Amino acid sequence: MKLNAPKFWQDKNFISFILSPLSLITHFVNSIKKIFPKKKFKIKTICIGNIYLGGTGKTSLAIEIHNILKKKYKTVFIKKNYLDQKDEIKLLENSGKIISTNSRSNSLNIAQKKGFEIAILDDGFQQKNINYDLKILCFNSKKGIGNGMVLPSGPLRESFNEINNCDLIFINGENKNNKLIDKIKFINKNINIFESNYFPTNLKKINTKRNFLFFCGIGNPHEFENTLFKFKFRIKRKFIYPDHYQMLDKDIDKMKELAKKERLSIITTEKDYLRLHKKQKKNITFLRTKLKINNLNKLKKILLNIR
Repeated sequence: MKLNAPKFWQDKNFISFILSPLSLITHFVNSIKKIFPKKKFKIKTICIGNIYLGGTGKTSLAIEIHNILKKKYKTVFIKKNYLDQKDEIKLLENSGKIISTNSRSNSLNIAQKKGFEIAILDDGFQQKNINYDLKILCFNSKKGIGNGMVLPSGPLRESFNEINNCDLIFINGENKNNKLIDKIKFINKNINIFESNYFPTNLKKINTKRNFLFFCGIGNPHEFENTLFKFKFRIKRKFIYPDHYQMLDKDIDKMKELAKKERLSIITTEKDYLRLHKKQKKNITFLRTKLKINNLNKLKKILLNIR
């Protein structure tokens, strides 16, 4: 079972400093990755990644970029086939064509042979042996860069200075994070920064006048909770699980029993709903959300003129 992120990942304390020597190993491994030559593919590649571990909105952004490009180009999603990320693969499958193998390079070779023009990679920024045509880094507006330290003493998969090696920055979330923007601009003053947030697309199918119990097992549960409150859902109970958590029957039965007792409707995220089996889905609804991107026309211009 996956564990929740430790609290010291957000604020430095003695634990993060004790673990800091181990972070040197992470820095070393990342440095080794950069030694190997980069492979350039004929198919255009857009890599949507992060340096903060989990919950930054990569998959949602991948879908929005696909929606922008699909009218002009033959696009395909590339997603490495991790066993615990079948939910994200299903989300991408519901939006377009996807190739998912154990190797991103193999998936790109397959995409080329099938005649796709642009590959949109959901994750992959840490794979340094691919020469991407466009590299995008995602951040969550609330979490930012946490304590700013690299794994395991912090939540960063690699140094924050890696923003020098990307082309666009996306900051997802309800609240504007000027401190994060200032930190990004201090390192890379010319980089394009886009801000975005989530809004629901299936509200008409949900009776929001009822009282709700919500549950989720995603990287940033607070963002989903904020969306529910923003759109006037009356939340009485909540259950938060680790990212990509596979719900057990006993988990669902416990929530359904409580919901019946307190006359609550049960709601979750679309990603969590896709992880449920048929029996578990009974009497559970999900909120489908879409990413709303500020300065969308500027983004379209960049994407539609990819070289």
